[in-house]
Amino acid sequence: MVTEALPHKPDIVHVRKETGVIRESLGYRSFRVVNAICLVLICAATLYPFVNLIAKAFSSEGYIAAGEVNLIPRGFNIDTFRAVLGDGLFWTNYGNTFLYTVIGTIIAMAITTTYAYALSKPHLKGRSFFVGIAVFTMFFGGGLIPNYILIANYLDWRNSLWAVVVPGALSVFNLLVMKSFFENFPTELEEAAAIDGLSTYGIFLRIVLPLSKAVLATMTLFYAVGLWNSWFSAFLFMDDKSLFPVTIYLRNLIAAATGTQEITGGGEAVQIASNIQAVTMLLSVLPIICLYPFIQRYFVSGVMLGSVKG
Repeated sequence: MVTEALPHKPDIVHVRKETGVIRESLGYRSFRVVNAICLVLICAATLYPFVNLIAKAFSSEGYIAAGEVNLIPRGFNIDTFRAVLGDGLFWTNYGNTFLYTVIGTIIAMAITTTYAYALSKPHLKGRSFFVGIAVFTMFFGGGLIPNYILIANYLDWRNSLWAVVVPGALSVFNLLVMKSFFENFPTELEEAAAIDGLSTYGIFLRIVLPLSKAVLATMTLFYAVGLWNSWFSAFLFMDDKSLFPVTIYLRNLIAAATGTQEITGGGEAVQIASNIQAVTMLLSVLPIICLYPFIQRYFVSGVMLGSVKG
């Protein structure tokens, strides 16, 4: 039986002349097997800490302290969940986190998309200057004390959501990725829309954004995850517990449980202190885990579209 290698992929596939059936070469099949094994091992290494986290969240203190908890909970325990979920302040702070994340993501996406779209136009006057300003902030900043004075004293944003959502509203990395994506956007579509009578804002809102779902979903995920996990700004600028995000609530819970353990040396406080970290991390990441599958298909394509310039 005669086979002939394809000229453009001589080491990957072969084509049978009689049937035209493509047959993978031995080397390529070996590569696929090794690649699959490596991917399975990477997935297992990635999932193991999370499964272990879930197991510890539902295990009792004695088994955790003895190092006997691996992938399956030992001494099933939900006391920590009851302590956290039964507190009304927890749900108030959880709602604050949703509010800060939604508002902050909307503000960040509005700034990033409009700024990136403007910078993507070569005819923009002062384009290099505005790009330089953005890049400059990646390497130089005012520092903690000047930022605190600006936000707390001059802007008077203490105990305000603006102190959480505004300072980090623009990520220069996201800006540059989106700028590169808009630079690769087909200019013929914009020119056709302009001929049809759309203004610059109309082209941006009705043509560009609807065709940029991949990169928009990716940037939305980046901003949402960052805001959801953010705690330091609230820690600095908020004194009212009813305004805290859930990350501050969980941090204070860990500190309180640990402090009580050191004072009392036993009882329910020891039980809560031993697995409080697992429970709090699980409660913190759960909403993001639920959100990710809906936009995962946009994730890789969005980053690649915005990071490779044709």
